[in-house]
This record gives sequence, C-alpha cells and structure tokens, in this order.
Amino acid sequence: MSTYLLIQGILMGLVVAVPVGPLGLLCINRALTLGPLCGLFSGLGVASADALAAGIAALGISLISEFFSEHQFILRLIGGIFLCYLGYKIYKAEAVAQSPANHVNGLLSAYATTFLLTFSNPVTILSFVAMYAGWHVPSFSGHYFAAATLTTGVFAGSALWWVAMFVGLTVFRDRFNLRFLGLVHRVSGALIAGFGVVVLLSLSPLSQSIGIRF
Repeated sequence: MSTYLLIQGILMGLVVAVPVGPLGLLCINRALTLGPLCGLFSGLGVASADALAAGIAALGISLISEFFSEHQFILRLIGGIFLCYLGYKIYKAEAVAQSPANHVNGLLSAYATTFLLTFSNPVTILSFVAMYAGWHVPSFSGHYFAAATLTTGVFAGSALWWVAMFVGLTVFRDRFNLRFLGLVHRVSGALIAGFGVVVLLSLSPLSQSIGIRF
C-alpha cells in the first residue's frame, strides 16, 4: 500500500510540475541567467510547496483550508501583483554575463520566493483536491503515515523534473549566447507578467459572475 501511494504521489508530482506556468518560466529564466543551481533551488521551492499543499489536501486540515478560502482574494491579489512585478523586472533586465548565484543567501532567496508564491496561491491546494477526486484518492484524515508517503511522492516527482532540467541546462548552458538570453528575458518576462495580469483580472466581479476561473 505504501509503495503504491509513493508511486501515485510521484506521478502526481510530475503532472503538476511538467506544465510550464509562470513559476516554471521564472525557474528556467533564473537557471539560464543566474546558473542552473539557482534554477534548481527555485524549482525545489515549487516542489516543496506542492508537497505541503498535497499533504494538507490529503489530511483535510480544515483550519488551513478555511484560511486560504477566506483570504483567497487578498492572496491572489498579492500574488498577481508580484508576478507582474517580477515579469516587468525580468523583461527590462539586460542580458549580461553574470557569475552564477551559488552563494547560500542567493540560493535560499531563490527557494523562498518560489515556495511562497506557490503555496500562497489557493489554487495549489484546490488543484490537489481536484486531482485526488479524479484519481479516487481517499481522505487520509488521521492517517499521517499514509499522507506523509503520498506527500513524499509528490515532492519526489516534482523534484525529479527540476533535477532533470538542472542537468540539461548544466550541459547546454554554455551554448546560450547573450542574444539568446536577451530573448529569454523578453519572452519569459512578458509571459510571467501576463500570468499576473490574468490572475488580477480573475478577481474582477465580471469574471466571477460569468464563472471564469484561473
């Protein structure tokens, strides 16, 4: 049973990690501009938040779930504004040769920002609730070992994707010239800011009245 839950968690972790969203673009941008290790730590921040959200959804911890539900508007507002800010900063950044951000503070900062952005988004927990329903995962309320096993699998699956990307970018990073990095800044910055705008638009009464969800 525990092996099955672990494998199921790994598959779920891969499912949520592989699609390239705003945080995936942020991790890739950091990997290309600040070094693959910075990109890896950014990805691990996303994986950790996904695992924590998976554990909360599995255990059905009502207090935290209610907090995110009650404060969904302000959390999404802050997240949307921050994504717009990050996207703008990345878009305006000049493509210059930089030394890799391998120092502890830089790596911890990369980890913390993606962790907080991922976990503060109420959709993260709700997506696991929906996934559990679709995959017929039972509630593990009170079954902490089973929930921990599933959570470990989610982290392992998500982290596996980021480790693979770290290896790939480590091997090929020297082939990317400044012109290419400049294009990465423009495209990823515009897309990240665009995601932020979409999040902010989803808060409008009009989008809520017609049932639009982001």
